[in-house]
Amino acid sequence: MVNFNLYLITDRHQTKGRPLPFIIEEALKGGIKAVQLREKDLHAKELFKLAVNIRKITKQYSAKLFINDRVDIAMAVEADGVHLGQSSFSPRDVKRVFAKAIIGVSTHSLKEAKKAAEEGADFITLGPICHTPSKASYGEPLGVEIIKKIKVEVKIPVFAVGGIKKENIKDVMVAGADGAALISAIIGAEDVGKAVMEIEKSVRESKNRLKFQSPNF
Repeated sequence: MVNFNLYLITDRHQTKGRPLPFIIEEALKGGIKAVQLREKDLHAKELFKLAVNIRKITKQYSAKLFINDRVDIAMAVEADGVHLGQSSFSPRDVKRVFAKAIIGVSTHSLKEAKKAAEEGADFITLGPICHTPSKASYGEPLGVEIIKKIKVEVKIPVFAVGGIKKENIKDVMVAGADGAALISAIIGAEDVGKAVMEIEKSVRESKNRLKFQSPNF
């Protein structure tokens, strides 16, 4: 169900003037397999129109599409799921009306991570792991050590978020993250496809490192 390592979160304000659909397609060409449409300042009509377009593109590349918070729009465009915040509906409530949805939940602590898992989330994002302006309102960065603690307590996939880039993604993967959610490292890259491929290479190298370190290898 959650068969991806990189989770692209959109922010059309960071595209350097390039159309968001173009950026997403370039990321998909580079190998991205999951996109979260997160444009909170758009009105419903605008968001729906954008979601229809992005759904067409993600289908072309057999990639998953998640809509941030808006369960109605996710259902209307036949997205693969939704991504919920701490003030959103619970995963359990969403699944009552959108049974096939894959549900991600944003978390910022062990307590929130455990609650999301207990309420039926399929995966969580955890952050901010590193400093990033987009997550400054959530307080100081959590650091990579919390990933290890949460992986012991929570059995669903954990995606690190917040300031994750090519230079530090190995650290979060080695700490036990199942993947990473990225915004600016991809959306703002001069060459989006190349950025994705370089980040994916770092993920593969990290997994190989863990494989060789495993006592069961």
